[in-house]
Amino acid sequence: MHEISIIESTLQLAEEYARNAGSPGIVCLRIRVGLVSSVVPETLTFAFDVLKKGTMAENATLEIERVPAEARCSQCGKTLRLDKIRFDCPECNGLLILGKAGNDLELESLELL
Repeated sequence: MHEISIIESTLQLAEEYARNAGSPGIVCLRIRVGLVSSVVPETLTFAFDVLKKGTMAENATLEIERVPAEARCSQCGKTLRLDKIRFDCPECNGLLILGKAGNDLELESLELL
């Protein structure tokens, strides 16, 4: 469950930024999570709810944006945007080859008090 260490690191980064900005607290964290990043958004939310206690983000919310993946069919060459993981082309049933998009994991923004 690497989501715990992801949230620990994200909270540390957010608190450091908030302190440097002179803010007394964090209102919202926005994270982008790629479809094929191996990160489970529900587990991130659970970890955040547990780990935020006693931090500058104790009353903050976590917003997660899912980033679609891109794939190219090895048979017909069609490029697709995937909102769910699949391995076959919907046009010709050829094998899909994943591109770079969809591996995202980033702290997109913070909203501070």
